[in-house]
Amino acid sequence: MKIDVKFLEGQNLEASFKEFKVVSDQSKVVGGQENAPEPFDYFLSSMALCAGFYVRAFCGKRDIATDGIKISQVDTKDETNKYKRRIEINIELPSNFPDKYRQSVKLAAEQCAVKKAIEAAPEFDVIVK
Repeated sequence: MKIDVKFLEGQNLEASFKEFKVVSDQSKVVGGQENAPEPFDYFLSSMALCAGFYVRAFCGKRDIATDGIKISQVDTKDETNKYKRRIEINIELPSNFPDKYRQSVKLAAEQCAVKKAIEAAPEFDVIVK
């Protein structure tokens, strides 16, 4: 997938891909206005959203209502390496969720394509033309 980036006013950037546009900003500490998420926030939220997709798909295939299911994510920085993170995705199931599927819903969330791409350690090239 190709993503094009456009410089907007201030620290805002716009990424265009497919038929979508995503705008990012930066914190006030680095000159932004905090009027949109920072790029790293989009990255982090993509994992929780992806897990949510797989949980919803799992439930949909089994006619299980998603009412009452809560998904949250907590990321913790390593004290010695700010780029190393521990990502914890929490799935809170309602009391009426079928017991036989509790472990399976965890396995469904672990199928997240974003998580799998990170685990595969993608290669990066920055090319200046």
